[in-house]
Amino acid sequence: MPHLHEDKVKELEEKANQARQLLIEELVEAGSGHTAGPLGMADVFTAFYFHILNHDPANPAWEDRDRLILSNGHITPIRYVLMAMSGYFPIEELKTLRKFGSRLQGHPERERLPGIETTSGPLGSGLGQACGIAYGARMSAKDGSASGGDNPKFRTYCFMSDGEHDSGVLWESVLFAGKNKLSNLTALVDRNNIQIDGMTEDIMPLEPLKNKYEAFGWHVLDVDGHNFEEIVAAVEQAKAIYEKPTAIISHNIPGKGIAEMEFDYLWHGKPPKPEEGQKFLNELRTLGGKIQSEHQ
Repeated sequence: MPHLHEDKVKELEEKANQARQLLIEELVEAGSGHTAGPLGMADVFTAFYFHILNHDPANPAWEDRDRLILSNGHITPIRYVLMAMSGYFPIEELKTLRKFGSRLQGHPERERLPGIETTSGPLGSGLGQACGIAYGARMSAKDGSASGGDNPKFRTYCFMSDGEHDSGVLWESVLFAGKNKLSNLTALVDRNNIQIDGMTEDIMPLEPLKNKYEAFGWHVLDVDGHNFEEIVAAVEQAKAIYEKPTAIISHNIPGKGIAEMEFDYLWHGKPPKPEEGQKFLNELRTLGGKIQSEHQ
């Protein structure tokens, strides 16, 4: 991973703002889909696709690519945006989101779109899939069927929502990863504190979330999910932990970038109407101008 210098931070901030604008346009065109979570995760996805991941959009099946598993598949509109921006498919195709026959389904399907590692939708399942990939990669490296000695060349990342931690199957995977010391696995929790019915701590309290992961044998880091330096530093630290998996608890603002949407759980699962979309785009464009002026 290259050094995160000041110019790179500026580039990532600008790309994240562009991604939020494309997301709004994508959701308005679709007329359905989730808004708050994707906006909140725009910075994380930007950091991964444009700085962290070892990947090749021109060769999505490259054997040594990092695997990014999206467990909370409902936030996939922002993943599609960053995939398009990084060259997996034309940006114009974003307008086909959720349309009949589109490769861009409301929840990602592995066989429809190159660059998607797993089909997701049922919450709580993604970490188990990621554990299987990480465990299998380590086995292949040890028996010589994959390059890299005892350590596979690629890392496995799993993005999860905080609300899906209500699912018992997820905690079985947390136990499995801890027991097998899957140091080539990094999980990132979108800790935005909302789910479809309200605030997470009202629906099913998760705290102390960090202590729970640590009790199950994980190394745990807290980051500001809108601070690129913190996101990148946490991923780098995870690579240096050889005896256990790492969980990054990313504290994100749902609806980030749109003032009236931030922290409002009612935006969890609805798209903007056309008139709202135009207003939100204007707000993001103004924010984009401020980002550019701050770095001049």
